[in-house]
Order: sequence, then structure tokens, then C-alpha cells
Amino acid sequence: MKTVGIIGGIGPESTIEYYRLMIASYREQTSDGSYPPIIINSIDMKKMLDLIAANELSEVTEYLLGEVRRLALSGAGVGLLAANTPHVVFDEIQLRSPIPLLSIVEATCAEAKALGLKRLGLFGTRFTMRGHFYRDVFSREGLALVVPDETEQAYIHDRYMNELVKGVFLPETRERLLAIAVRLKEQDDIDGLILGGTELPLILRGDPLLPDDLIEGLPFLDTTRIHVKTVVARLLS
Repeated sequence: MKTVGIIGGIGPESTIEYYRLMIASYREQTSDGSYPPIIINSIDMKKMLDLIAANELSEVTEYLLGEVRRLALSGAGVGLLAANTPHVVFDEIQLRSPIPLLSIVEATCAEAKALGLKRLGLFGTRFTMRGHFYRDVFSREGLALVVPDETEQAYIHDRYMNELVKGVFLPETRERLLAIAVRLKEQDDIDGLILGGTELPLILRGDPLLPDDLIEGLPFLDTTRIHVKTVVARLLS
């Protein structure tokens, strides 16, 4: 069995969730009591985000590629970036990576197609909502994406960076995020919502009045869980 290498720390809270979910999913699908071999390389999120904010994408590529190579040297046979935002340079990293990398965007697109969704809202950091990497993958499959308006994007990005990645989950932030989802449903006719930031499920999950995969009546795509499912399927194949 190949060892999974995770580029984590981007952010720390969701890296913990990746590890927990990967262990749980693997053990649910095996009966021998074993655990999957995992290596986590927790990197400096601030360094990465500063480079992305400055549009120094070649430097972002080199930085993350170096960390992927470190995973490979440590024995990882397959890897992933445990966040959506760094997928802004995923294609470039994948081309030069010494190990296969599993894309969170491609996995999420496949899940959307399997669910029969056609027009999806996208939440995430400013870099994710304004970038092309989600739109490019989804458009190839005939799926449309809708992002919040400028004011809503600014709100989501601010709360994401100043609360969620620090493990701060406030009820008023949750309510505002839900209100934005409702607006997209009512005004933009979305039929699903991509939680394109791996901390977003940590604040938006857990409403006891709704099924586990619905937000305000909308199916939502938890990109963390989808990515983990893809990784575990690769391990067990």
C-alpha cells in the first residue's frame, strides 16, 4: 500500500480534519484493524498566502513543489494539497511532481456530476472565488459556477482568514454565510453549493434540523470529505 503524503497547515484546523476523516474512512472500509500510512508536512500558510496575494505564482509553485518533493523523499507514494486555494497552481505542480497528486477540484467536479448538479455556488477564499482553477475544470464538464457578489466575497474572505483558519467559529458568521447561500439560491438559481474552503464545513455542518448534506435546502459539496474519499479509494484500489 502506498503512503499518503499531505501538504498540510493550509490551514491547521482542516489538516486535523483531513487526518481524522482519512483514518475513519479507511477503517470503515477495511476489516483487518489496520491504519493507513500517512505523512503530514505542515507548512507555513502565511508564506504561501502572501505569495498568492502578491500574484507571485511561480514562487508559489516552487515553494509547494519543494514541499511535495520533501514528502516523496520521506516515502510518500501519492500526495495531496489539503486546501483549495493552493490549487491555483496545481496543474504546474502536478506536471513536475515526483509522485501522483490528487486534485480537490477534479474530485469535487466528479462528485457534482454524480449528483446531477448543473449550477453551483462557490464559497472559499478570495483567491478561490476569483480564480479560474475551479471554473476551468467545471466548465470542461458543462457545469456552471456562481460566486457571491463583491461585498459578500470580501466578507467571506475576511471571516475565513481572520476566524475560520484560526479555529474561531462564531454563530453570527455562520448565519451570514447561510444568508449568502440563500441569496444565491433565490436570485441566481444555484442547485448546489461548493464549500471550496476546507474550514467552511467546520462552521456550516452540524444543523440538527437538516440532513448532513444540506444547507438551507441546498445540497452542499464538502470538499474535504470528497478529497478524502478520493484518497482512500486510491489506497484501497
